[in-house]
Amino acid sequence: MEEMNIRLASIHDIKDILDIYNEGIEDRIATLETATKDLDYMINWFHKHQDRYKVIVAEYNGKVVGWASLNQYNNREVYNGVADLSVYIKRSYRGKGFGGRLLSIIENFAKENEFHKIVLSTFPFNQLGQGLYKKNGFREVGVFWNQGKLDGEFVDVMVMEKLLFLED
Repeated sequence: MEEMNIRLASIHDIKDILDIYNEGIEDRIATLETATKDLDYMINWFHKHQDRYKVIVAEYNGKVVGWASLNQYNNREVYNGVADLSVYIKRSYRGKGFGGRLLSIIENFAKENEFHKIVLSTFPFNQLGQGLYKKNGFREVGVFWNQGKLDGEFVDVMVMEKLLFLED
């Protein structure tokens, strides 16, 4: 029987995390990054994601097929309660429920680490990603027009958010 497992990432997962991130860069659907990253970049990134800024992985039959991270939104102290979110799924596993499970678990880590809000950026044309986020309680905040360039062309970026602790 094939099983999905979500767990905290370890340094031993870096190669898999890197490969999945580079797929996202190559596919041009999840980030404005255009140059693939190397192992040194990812190791440095991983070391910045300790304490409150967690990285989790989704395993399927013992193989890492996706990951999610809580990232620093802004280095100003007034934004300590806001986490930026990244979610990346291996190409052949997209749309199969891994993103939803990762979101559920990373949200729990966010609450445990006293974040009150999660924000993310996505491309307006990334319908699969938007569907995942909306299904999990994120709302569209707005669209930045011509926010960055992707392969020499300006692209818009949609901002979404989820409040973790709603006041009555």
